[in-house]
Amino acid sequence: MDVLVVSTNRNSQPVSVMPVGACIVAEAAEQAGYRVRVLDLMYKRDPLRALESEIDKSSPDVVGLSVRNIDDNNMQHPVTFFEDLAPLAYTIRERTKATIILGGSAVAVMPEALLRHSGASWAVLGNGEVAFPELLAALSRSNDPMRIPGVAWFENNVFMKNPVSLSPFSSGCLSPDFHRWVDVNAYLSRLSTVPIQSKRGCPFKCVYCTYAAGEGHTYRLYSPESIVDAITALDRKGLRDIEFVDSIFNSPYAHAMAICEGLARIRLDVRLQSLELNPMFIDDALLTAMEKAGFAGIGITAESASDVVLEGLRKGFASEHVYRAANYVRRHELPCFWIFMLGGPGETSETVLETLGFAERYIRPEDVAFFNIGIRIYPGTELENLARKEGTLTVPPYEMLSPVFYFSPSLSLSWLTEKLRNTMSRHLNFINTDSLGLSILPTIQRLGYRFGVKQPLWRHTRYIRRGLRFLGSDV
Repeated sequence: MDVLVVSTNRNSQPVSVMPVGACIVAEAAEQAGYRVRVLDLMYKRDPLRALESEIDKSSPDVVGLSVRNIDDNNMQHPVTFFEDLAPLAYTIRERTKATIILGGSAVAVMPEALLRHSGASWAVLGNGEVAFPELLAALSRSNDPMRIPGVAWFENNVFMKNPVSLSPFSSGCLSPDFHRWVDVNAYLSRLSTVPIQSKRGCPFKCVYCTYAAGEGHTYRLYSPESIVDAITALDRKGLRDIEFVDSIFNSPYAHAMAICEGLARIRLDVRLQSLELNPMFIDDALLTAMEKAGFAGIGITAESASDVVLEGLRKGFASEHVYRAANYVRRHELPCFWIFMLGGPGETSETVLETLGFAERYIRPEDVAFFNIGIRIYPGTELENLARKEGTLTVPPYEMLSPVFYFSPSLSLSWLTEKLRNTMSRHLNFINTDSLGLSILPTIQRLGYRFGVKQPLWRHTRYIRRGLRFLGSDV
């Protein structure tokens, strides 16, 4: 069988993301004996024409559409991405009889709605590198695919879904050969990082989170040795800006420490990042180990500095952990990107002031604080149940492809927006979702690459904002 895997993501804000999932699945299908090509639509000016050309060239029997995001999670200026699927699927059906299969992180979140919207025959959930080759095998032998774990479909217009298989990993880290599948230089020239996972799954139960849908609540860990080997291989290929995209990098703590210690022993010329650190598991020993391992930047998903809000979000940690993490960070030189979420359950003007006060007093001027307003509601989350109970959400789950958001009924949106704007005006290292959507940002990235700016770019936020303010376009 000839298989075409299409990475449909074209969102390059705030930075283009290499399609690690699509590449891993393509590599797994190839290893299973299929002829595989990847079409990455990220930088295609005319994606439909690029798809037509690729179909005519490869005549695929199966086309897999990899869908990364449904929308941009921006409550104030939402941008949706799922609408691209219907014309892509129509183009495939017009030019070939290939079976269309959906996959990717977005599909794990809302498989029924995306299957219905696209008209695809099948959807793959969970471990795509396992389920996709199994589905291909069933289709190639005309076997019944309906017993394969992690597969979804419609039967007589009724949505059907098999439970996802979340078996432990046997060995080695899945890091694909990106050069074989995508235009790596196009990503690097826009200061993209190379994504890598050290684990799957997350035991935490934040009210808004969708990780359980695709990865489960139990950690499945790659061995620290396999992570070190994978990063060594990337370094040999000249890929040195590498980002851990785990749900949480520093949990389990011992696993993160073992990875850092292993990397420190071999002293690679890499610049590592992780923007997913839990403040509960930060201390001097970990930060020292990360510095020795080659980390050039970290991010802490604090979400709030108010116990009321942290409890409402079910974060599993308290404000004391946020303050303690800030004190540890201030004793080290690692640049830090703080992430906050305003407007969640229990949020009031008083809790907002707690979080903003923390940011103003404890975040160093050379670090960055990012503030998001509102929380995207996805089907099956505790936040959906809460919003329905409060009466703020009334649309049925299958209509939630068009983004719906939670915003605390005890808070004024106009007050919060103005308060955040005033705070950002005093602190050039504070940004919001508007900052990440600046149309000039890709140009800044390309200029940064041309002039040899080292990652992470966000550590230059205050200088970029100062320059934009001088030009009259600061956000």
